[in-house]
Amino acid sequence: MPYNRQLLALLADGGFHSGAALAHTLGVSRSAVWKAVHALSAHGVEVYAVPGRGYRLPAPLELLHGDTILAQLSPRARRMLDGLEVHDELDSTSQHLLRNAAAWPGVHACLAERQTAGRGRRGRAWLSPLGHNIYLSVLWRFEQSPASLGGLSLAAGVAVAQVLRALGVQGLGLKWPNDVVWQGRKLAGILLDLNGEASGPCSVVTGVGLNVMMPQTQGALIDQPWTDLNTILGAPVLRNRCAGRLLERLIVTFDEYARNGLAPFLEPWRAFDTLTGKTVRLQWPQGSATGRVQGVREDGALRLSVNGVMRYYNYGEVSVREAS
Repeated sequence: MPYNRQLLALLADGGFHSGAALAHTLGVSRSAVWKAVHALSAHGVEVYAVPGRGYRLPAPLELLHGDTILAQLSPRARRMLDGLEVHDELDSTSQHLLRNAAAWPGVHACLAERQTAGRGRRGRAWLSPLGHNIYLSVLWRFEQSPASLGGLSLAAGVAVAQVLRALGVQGLGLKWPNDVVWQGRKLAGILLDLNGEASGPCSVVTGVGLNVMMPQTQGALIDQPWTDLNTILGAPVLRNRCAGRLLERLIVTFDEYARNGLAPFLEPWRAFDTLTGKTVRLQWPQGSATGRVQGVREDGALRLSVNGVMRYYNYGEVSVREAS
C-alpha cells in the first residue's frame, strides 16, 4: 500500500493533529485519514493515536529536500555533479542508478525516503524504513579498469567515517571491507556495483545506508548489533545536512581516487581500522579461512596470517566475522 507523503509532511512536526483537521487539509474523510495512518505504520513510521487529541509521531521527522542537500555542496562538488534525484520510494537507490546508467554520461546521485528492496552484501536485505535513515547512491565513471578499483570501498568507508566524525561521532571504526561501526555495532554499510570492460573504462554505483533514527520496531528485525546517529549523539541529526555532507565527501573522494588511487586513503583507513591484530573467520561461496588480520595491502586486499602463511583477500563476496 502506498503512503501519503502529504500526511507524513503534516505529522512531521511531531505535534498532535486531529483527525478532523487532517481530513480537512487533505480533502478526504476521517476514515481515509485513519487508513493512511495505518499505511504509514506499515512502512515503518510509528504513529501515536490518542483519543481526543489526534495523531502524532514520537518525534519530529525531517523529510529530504534536494535543494537543501545541494546547498551543503562546495562549488567544486556542484560542478562535478550532473544530477541529484530525491524519491519518496524506490526498490533500491543503487538499482535505480544501475537501470539508468546508460542514459546518464556523467555523475549522478540518488536518495530515497524508503527502499522496498534495499540491498546489503552477499544478497542480504538492507532494512529501509520510511523517513528515518539515509539511503544514498552515487554513480561515478572511472577511466580505470574494474581490477584497479579494489580499494574503492575502503576509500568510500573513510569518506563516510570522516563525515560522521565531523558531525561529532567519536569512537568510529571501519570493519573491512565496508562496514562503519561504533562500539562494535553497525552504523552504516557501503555496497559497490561495478560495470565495465576488463581494460576499462567502467562505471561504479556506490550505495551508502546510514542509520540516523532507526525505529525500535524496525531495529528488532536486524540480525546483528546496530546503532544509529541519534542514539550516539543524544540529539536529533538533520538528515538533509548529513546527506549533503556525505554526498560532498563521496564526490571529492571519488575524484581523488580517480587521480591517485587508494594511496591517499590508506593512512586514514588504518586510523579507523578495527580488525588488525584480531583473529577472524572469512567465508566466501567456495570456502573459508581463519587467521589473524595484518592490516590491508596497498591495493586494499585484506592481509590474513593463516597458520603462519600470509594470504590476501580482495573485496567481493567475502564475509568477515571475528572468531570466538
